[in-house]
Amino acid sequence: MTTFNLSILLSLAAAVYCVPISQVTNQDESFAENYLKTFFNLTEESGPAVRRGISPVTKKLAEMQRFFGLQVTGTLDTETIAMMKKPRCGVPDGNIASFSITGKDYKWEKNSLTYRIENYTPDMTISEVDDSIEKALQVWAKVTPLTFTRIYSGTADIMISFGRQSHGDYYPFDGPGGFIAHAFAPSPGIGGDVHFDDDETFTFRSNTGYVLFIIAAHEFGHSLGLSHSEDPGALMNSRYTYRNPETFVLPRDDVKGIQSLYGPNPKKDVNPGPTSPTTPDACDSTMVLDAVVTVRGEMLFFKDSFMWRSHPQSTTPRQFLIANLWPDAPDSIDAAYESHHLDRVLVFKGPKVWAFSGYDLVQGYPKSISSFGLPKTLKKVDAALYDVHSGKTLFFVGSNYYSYDEAKKTMDQGFPKHVDHVFSGLTSKVTAAFQYRGYSYIYSGPYMFEYSMRSGRLYRMLSNNYFLQCTNY
Repeated sequence: MTTFNLSILLSLAAAVYCVPISQVTNQDESFAENYLKTFFNLTEESGPAVRRGISPVTKKLAEMQRFFGLQVTGTLDTETIAMMKKPRCGVPDGNIASFSITGKDYKWEKNSLTYRIENYTPDMTISEVDDSIEKALQVWAKVTPLTFTRIYSGTADIMISFGRQSHGDYYPFDGPGGFIAHAFAPSPGIGGDVHFDDDETFTFRSNTGYVLFIIAAHEFGHSLGLSHSEDPGALMNSRYTYRNPETFVLPRDDVKGIQSLYGPNPKKDVNPGPTSPTTPDACDSTMVLDAVVTVRGEMLFFKDSFMWRSHPQSTTPRQFLIANLWPDAPDSIDAAYESHHLDRVLVFKGPKVWAFSGYDLVQGYPKSISSFGLPKTLKKVDAALYDVHSGKTLFFVGSNYYSYDEAKKTMDQGFPKHVDHVFSGLTSKVTAAFQYRGYSYIYSGPYMFEYSMRSGRLYRMLSNNYFLQCTNY
């Protein structure tokens, strides 16, 4: 039996930008110990680690922090307890890998499966529920030989129902905000069945509730034999992220997982590979980053719908979806920077700019980039860099740049100017930029140039993963 994690995303936001300052209580410590016993197999141990003074709790805390991309301290801090207290999946996390199957014996031995919707949620119309369920099943049918036929009476392979609290399967739901749904791996009887907690609010397309299509597609993955994946872009990742049902395409990691059980779709006109999104890899030396920004000592690197969070004291960047941090942010952004004057992160895509305070979209945004004083005819900016010494933000457009005075909130006169006016010898297009420890780092394609902002002197040319370090050793 598996259960779907739906709200871990908010703790990521708190971790990056606005961790509440509070004390860890004795109650928190007791809660954490039970959490680690349930989800990370915490046991009383003896052996070399214990003799060296490394307690089992410390080891499991470090394991849990590493898994969720937190700062690995081995201590129970406010960031870690906040993560633990988020509604989550009931499946242990410690042994999840990039796409994971429940087990070789947990798959259907036939390709033609039936499903039945036993009842409906009052949150949606009957037709919306029917459409969501059918499309969620087709997510898997498109990439496998599996077919799904709806029946209206009797027992189907996959029985679908909405229920509250104790609902007849010995795995009761826990009310609003806890376990949102669960599914059973292929097996006789209850195997394959999917249950949704009707104490939650389900929606058809809106991101103001839990989109039934996304939840159902994830749960059907369990019904077919998949476990959770550590790939942050995978549908089978344990974190819920809003995705537009109209444009959703099953990610490559999920395709690999389900095809390891059932094989590919034999139809020649079905070729999901090129359109299945792949999670970007920090070890890809040819990758061109969309944007880089420093936020209160940490670095955020953006690529497509993903971002990495890297702390200077850690050699392991943590990757997750942009929507996990900022649900209202666009994908594939053009530029980003932190405004020290506004205490906000500004994100640019096309002719618009979004401003975020913590993980909240600031009221009145998105706005036009012309609100900065940039030309109204300008379609986009390629990169943005805030200079702490001058209090100016540079907007790069093609081979030129504009200078914006953060204090006066006006664009400086006499711009645009050519980029080599401030960065000597730079002639190629700027694709990302940020400032760190007194140096400016200018990305152009897969390369990065280290400059002194005051003199404009070029010190070094580096690879784009100089800061975003590869961890596949």
